[in-house]
Amino acid sequence: MVSGSRASNSHNQIPSASTSNVRMNVNNSNPSDSISKAIAQYTVDARLHAVFEQSGESGKSFDYSQSVKTTTQSVSEQQITTYLSKIQRGGDIQPFGCMIAIDESSFRVIAYSENASEMLCFNPHTVPNIEGRCDLLSVGTDIRTLFMPSSAVLLEKAFGAREITLLNPLWIHSKYSGKPFYAILHRIDVGIVIDLEPARTEDPALSIAGAVHSQKLAVRAISRLQSLPGGDVKLLCDTVVESVRELTGYDRVMVYKFHEDEHGEVVAETKRPDLEPYIGLHYPSTDIPQASRFLFKQNRVRMIVDCHAKPVQVIQDRQLSQPLCLVGSTLRDPHGCHSQYMANMGSIASLAMAVIINGSEDEGAGGRNAMRLWGLVVCHHTSPRSIPFPLRYACEFLMQAFGLQLNMELQLASQMLEKHVLRTQTLLCDMLLRDSPTGLVTQSPSIMDLVKCDGAALFYKGKYYPLGVTPSEAQMKDIVQWLLNHHGDSTGLSTDSLADAGYPGAAALADAVCGMAVAYITQRDFLFWFRSHTAKEIKWGGAKHHPEDKDDGQRMHPRSSFKAFLEVVKSRSSPWENAEMDAIHSLQLILRDSFKDTEATASKAIVQTHVKDLELQQVDELSAVAREMVRLIETATAPIFAVDADGCINGWNAKIAQLTGLSVEQAMGKSLTHDLVYKESEEAVRELSASCFKG
Repeated sequence: MVSGSRASNSHNQIPSASTSNVRMNVNNSNPSDSISKAIAQYTVDARLHAVFEQSGESGKSFDYSQSVKTTTQSVSEQQITTYLSKIQRGGDIQPFGCMIAIDESSFRVIAYSENASEMLCFNPHTVPNIEGRCDLLSVGTDIRTLFMPSSAVLLEKAFGAREITLLNPLWIHSKYSGKPFYAILHRIDVGIVIDLEPARTEDPALSIAGAVHSQKLAVRAISRLQSLPGGDVKLLCDTVVESVRELTGYDRVMVYKFHEDEHGEVVAETKRPDLEPYIGLHYPSTDIPQASRFLFKQNRVRMIVDCHAKPVQVIQDRQLSQPLCLVGSTLRDPHGCHSQYMANMGSIASLAMAVIINGSEDEGAGGRNAMRLWGLVVCHHTSPRSIPFPLRYACEFLMQAFGLQLNMELQLASQMLEKHVLRTQTLLCDMLLRDSPTGLVTQSPSIMDLVKCDGAALFYKGKYYPLGVTPSEAQMKDIVQWLLNHHGDSTGLSTDSLADAGYPGAAALADAVCGMAVAYITQRDFLFWFRSHTAKEIKWGGAKHHPEDKDDGQRMHPRSSFKAFLEVVKSRSSPWENAEMDAIHSLQLILRDSFKDTEATASKAIVQTHVKDLELQQVDELSAVAREMVRLIETATAPIFAVDADGCINGWNAKIAQLTGLSVEQAMGKSLTHDLVYKESEEAVRELSASCFKG
């Protein structure tokens, strides 16, 4: 969990939804998948919020691990609305600054924090009222009367700007105490919110010099990032945490990465030597709610100065229809659940910064909608800590550069992966041309080299060809039958949990085979990829359970987050990413075409063989007929002879040899008309022969 819950400032109710971890048709990466997951996660977040709220003011009875496991219970739309309203319009701010909201047209105050009067008039010579407060401020006060004339003019000009946030921060002074403030402005639905953070120096020049110095440090850090060799995301993340720690001075700085299934992982860390390491920590998606993630895309830096500090209430005009929207406020108070989490882990202060990269086409076109929250850079400190707005602004500048650099590295990695997939597919296709389909699992490379998996298999013509960690042959036949019975009209299926997919034999497979991707090659031939349970791959170097931590599994703490994550992914593999499914689908199309060609070639060969068999049969039959004719001619009692097309003798039986006195040897090859008949009969014999040949 990170710096405070942030929520969407949308006023629409988010419907309850659930998403399946089973994806049908491997060639169909549904663009709405990520949206469905996010909506479903809102319901889970709302359920956890409701359970925490019911646990009492301190939240001590909140059993974190058990609550994460039971978040599948239904959540009403009212609970979701209440949850979002609590985060967006909680009505409290942190006490390190004060807040004033005004009506934009009249400059009249419509809301203010309880500490605003005291903070603005903090002066030994100011006489407080009987309650110990300076009554300088109330609903309806003209805000220009609270600040020095030059500051009032500065504010008035800023109120007229179209993009008011581009002017932040303004350097203004209280009229009553002369105290300088950073004024951070933003517009909301009912007016303008002004966050006032006390400046550390009375001299504006020193403040400007400090801001310039912060920017110089950020530029130097950006140069370090840009000078790194390409192709190493880990090195990039390690470098940015070092730079941020140098820039801000926090005890611990981490890079959190969000995975496709919404869970998070600490992928880089630098810390004070005596602190427990969190590198490698995985935590469930509920640790950083979807509402918080969405808001990080707009408000990219979030600071909590002291999680133990008592929040300050916001007083507002009773005519306002609902509590003031604080989602854009730099002072917004963290949710009690998050404050408790921070306290349990020994972190008193924090700074969280969004890491934004280019989104996919599914996530919208153009502008901020095309951006994706890849992760967060999070800083923790074991004592209260505040850094001025200019330094936070410099950090945001650094995060923008980091996001651009990271985006390039991820694109490069994606291109390298595509090349690997294409190269592997080319080699696999070459195997198909030279060998039978069984070469896909018996030779190298194999289909296991196409995507990350623990095992793979080919089910071809009723035979099973396994590779790596796979089900037994009997289990495989059972899986095939289940696919045919329940998913026979599909072209493929992928799941990170065969149990959740409804396969009845999942329990027998245990943790060895949890996830499966299958591509249908024909109606009876299949390619399979298998993955073992996620926990096998997850290792965290953090401290183990301590005997004195009797509620270790219940308290909100990184250890309980890790335990909850392992519980969530029990009997579940790592999810199949879209790029992996695209690679499988490409191979599927190639194999389908190859199998069709093979079948067509086989069918053609069968036909040709049948024709040849018929031809040979006809030749044999003709030979038999010819032999029978020769026998009949030779044994006939009548004189018989035969001539060819040229009229030469090619058949001469014993009877005609007896009558003519010419033996077979003497007659064969002689011309009937020229050699064997009288001259006066030649013409008649010639005509008779011609008639015979004509039929």
